[in-house]
Amino acid sequence: MNRHSASDRSPRAASGRKLSGRLPSGGLIDRGRPLQFRFDGQVGTAFPGDTLASALLANGIRLVGRSFKYHRPRGILTAGSEEPNALVELREGARREPNTRATIVEMFDGLVARSQNRFPSLAFDLMAASALAAPLLSAGFYYKTFMFPVAFWEKLYEPLIRRAAGLGRAAADADPDRYDKVSLFCDILVVGAGPAGLAAALTAARSGARVILCDEDFRPGGRLLSDRVELDDHPAMTWVDQALREFESCDKATLLLRTCVNSAYDGGVYAALQRVADHLPVPGTNQPRQRLVRITATCCVLASGAVERPVILEGNDRPGVMLAGAVRSYLNRFAVAPGREAVVFGNTDSALATADDLARAGIRVHAIIDSRHEESLQIRALGERLGIPYSAGARVTRTHGTTSLTGVTIADRAGETRRIRCDLLALSGGWSPALGLATHQNGRPVWDETLCAFIPGDLPPGMFVAGSVTGLSGTGAALASGHAVGAAAVATCGLTPATLDMPVTQDLPDRPGALWHTLEDLEAPSGAAFVDFQNDVMAKDIRGATREGYVSVEHLKRYTTLGMATDQGKTSNVNGLALLAAMTGRSIAETGTTTTRPPVQPIAIGALAGPHRGRHFRPERLTPTHDWARAHGAHFTTAGLWMRAQWFARPSDPTWQETVNREVMTVRRAVGFCDVTTLGKIDIQGPDATRFLERIYCNNFARLAVGRVRYGLMLREDGFAFDDGTTARLGETHYLMTTTTANAAKIMEHLEYCRQWLFPEDDVQMISVTDEWAQIALAGPKSREVLAAIVDPGFDVGNAALPFMATVETTVCGSIPARLFRISFSGELAYEIAVPARHGAVLADALMRAGAPFSIAPYGTEALGVLRIEKGHPAGSELNGQTTAHDLGFGKLLSRKKDYIGARMAQRPALTDPGRQTLVGLMPLAPDAVLGAGAHLLPDHAAATAANDQGWVSSSAWSPTCGSWIGLGFLADGAHRHREIVAVHDPVRGNIVRARVCPPVFVDPDGGRLHA
Repeated sequence: MNRHSASDRSPRAASGRKLSGRLPSGGLIDRGRPLQFRFDGQVGTAFPGDTLASALLANGIRLVGRSFKYHRPRGILTAGSEEPNALVELREGARREPNTRATIVEMFDGLVARSQNRFPSLAFDLMAASALAAPLLSAGFYYKTFMFPVAFWEKLYEPLIRRAAGLGRAAADADPDRYDKVSLFCDILVVGAGPAGLAAALTAARSGARVILCDEDFRPGGRLLSDRVELDDHPAMTWVDQALREFESCDKATLLLRTCVNSAYDGGVYAALQRVADHLPVPGTNQPRQRLVRITATCCVLASGAVERPVILEGNDRPGVMLAGAVRSYLNRFAVAPGREAVVFGNTDSALATADDLARAGIRVHAIIDSRHEESLQIRALGERLGIPYSAGARVTRTHGTTSLTGVTIADRAGETRRIRCDLLALSGGWSPALGLATHQNGRPVWDETLCAFIPGDLPPGMFVAGSVTGLSGTGAALASGHAVGAAAVATCGLTPATLDMPVTQDLPDRPGALWHTLEDLEAPSGAAFVDFQNDVMAKDIRGATREGYVSVEHLKRYTTLGMATDQGKTSNVNGLALLAAMTGRSIAETGTTTTRPPVQPIAIGALAGPHRGRHFRPERLTPTHDWARAHGAHFTTAGLWMRAQWFARPSDPTWQETVNREVMTVRRAVGFCDVTTLGKIDIQGPDATRFLERIYCNNFARLAVGRVRYGLMLREDGFAFDDGTTARLGETHYLMTTTTANAAKIMEHLEYCRQWLFPEDDVQMISVTDEWAQIALAGPKSREVLAAIVDPGFDVGNAALPFMATVETTVCGSIPARLFRISFSGELAYEIAVPARHGAVLADALMRAGAPFSIAPYGTEALGVLRIEKGHPAGSELNGQTTAHDLGFGKLLSRKKDYIGARMAQRPALTDPGRQTLVGLMPLAPDAVLGAGAHLLPDHAAATAANDQGWVSSSAWSPTCGSWIGLGFLADGAHRHREIVAVHDPVRGNIVRARVCPPVFVDPDGGRLHA
């Protein structure tokens, strides 16, 4: 074993230059291609295969961050995604990303990283003075401090909290990178490419199953990457490479590296985040930076491994304190020495065997401290062979140092203490299975006293577990477990499992002993003994919480913030539960564990949004006549997700208002047409379709004859109006429902909810056909003549053959399939013509030709709005979620002969009170006086106060038919106040208009034109 001089035993040489931590040989790095990176402005050297954490250690940088609350100096604790300390800002400018774990950042040339949560520098952080106030900042202090005095909240407390909140800085500019989403399907999803996962995936692939193997690392192998293990007398990575080559050669096998499976949902659906280009300086052209993958699998093999636990002791957060498994990773995978002089402290043979790897790397090991009282003959033999003192039944009680570890205090089994100089403490409190995915569908983990760990309990349907996530230890056991579970998953998929020749290995026996802390007094824990490193939760915080009655695990979590940081308590939760159990006199099994929720690892909001940003956030949907309308002078507006023609300008129209007036009068006097494709169209079929509609609508549909259409009103469960529209009965068990444009998606969701959850016994199916049909409304006194000209010969469109509220299927324009509906939104004789979407423009051209003798004109949404207000039809402004059927004047639609959604709640006294604000018409005394939508309705000459507010204007427009402004609104006891004068008070526009209350139907109140 190499020995070092005294001057070499500190983190810096005598010259003050940082020592290189790179070992002269070994590791899974490419030494032939050096890379450069910068950390806090300092230039460092790394190699492909490094992570930022290994590169920092290789360059002698051990202080990498400051803790959240106390700004204590923090180093690197782990070598994986569970890292709580080494959070950095990555990249610069618009691509700056805060709170990135240095342990998973794959090194690339030119990488720029900065420490965070410090001022002015990492080495000299003025905020570290907050540690002096630690006694005042115990768990729950914010619940008590910020309540009094009340006046301080807005001016002092809130600004201070907002200033202190967060760790890193988000980029100020828009993210320039792309994010993507994709859906994949497979028979078997394998999570984790360690020995168990590889064995399961290879077994499934050999069996002919469609397999997806995911691993969050950029190199498969799991612990085989870090531990010196031989399989068939060869390095373990030789077997890993062979297994991967065979796996990838299978036609139905897919390997996804840099991919973390984050969530498990019903129906075998899993969400995974793939870091496609995070290892590149800039993503390639059209390459997403990250991709959210939706995987649907028949079975899932969870081989996610286990997370090593630290030990709660005083000063356990100092840079230089590192998990024993992480030390082996840096030594064997990255060829990096995390320190020069080490002490190894643990409770398992595998952790204590870290001393062997340290000695092989030339690092002086001063002591092997075994917390178990029963000596391990194997570890004793190791210590004798290496010349390292071995102490069983001993413990490390505290660490020493300021910004770096300089020594530890050890207490032997007799209680005698001694101090040892070191700059590295490799410690281990055992392993916790990484069982997050196994609990995402309310699966509760089970405490295993022998293993000192929670293991999976009830699993989600179709999930199997293999390897160390089940509590197994050793490579051989993991391989055998993976093969057996893989075969079981294959059989579940209906395939014949293939055999797998298991490589020969020699597992070391591992007898874990419970090791949670080395504190002297749990009743009054003192010192900085940390449980949750990232949120600065100490043992004394847990003691304080229990004294205040927070003895439920969920209460403890929220009161102390234990496990609520970005690492979700992966290294701290079990230790915290063990302390809680000990402090309350319960077993860990009795204490229980908190609920684990997705995601397993943090996900960027950009990945959740995927491509749905910018113009794709609200993509424009174009009607089938969009190009036709543009060619005919249309001006467009958005309606929901659609672009709709707002009006069709002509050179002869001086203003848009004149255009709208012309379009309205064309419909009233002759004929016009409007594209209404955007109305939601839902095809409903099935033996129970009629019963289903009876339950959805408040009015009756059971007696609707085939070939007829009925207006329907739908209520929410609270009794308020949800949506209205027409539903046509196309066959005995076949209906076509239409909805408002704005509510089309909501109604589809509502119907699916009702079908799947409220009425699962109904045999009914539905699908949105909005995009399948182009639909054009043809309205006006001459509409029948125009329709007759485009309908194919042999079909009668007369009043007797096609009466009001009837529907038929026919052909138009020379054999184009069509559906005709005799319905009207304008109050005129009108029809709606539906043809396959690809024929929309053809239909529009045909209508223009057929209507030319009558000066037909297309009209847009502005004219459509005027026509419907003139006729008193409620629309989006009236169906705003605050109105009832009685408010709209539709009380007679509420059936008393059946049950339906909202029936009971709609009859609540407050919703049927005659004094409620009900729908009325409004006509100003001065026809040119503008009625503004949203204006308040007050008694005439009353003061403009809230007490006098009696209603509001929901819709308004200039009516060329009436020669006046008109409006619809809601007025208290409106049905009994017709002809009364009210004040329309519009403070936004700064005017008051006197208006007469009238019925909401301004044109053809008797409906004679509809039935012409």
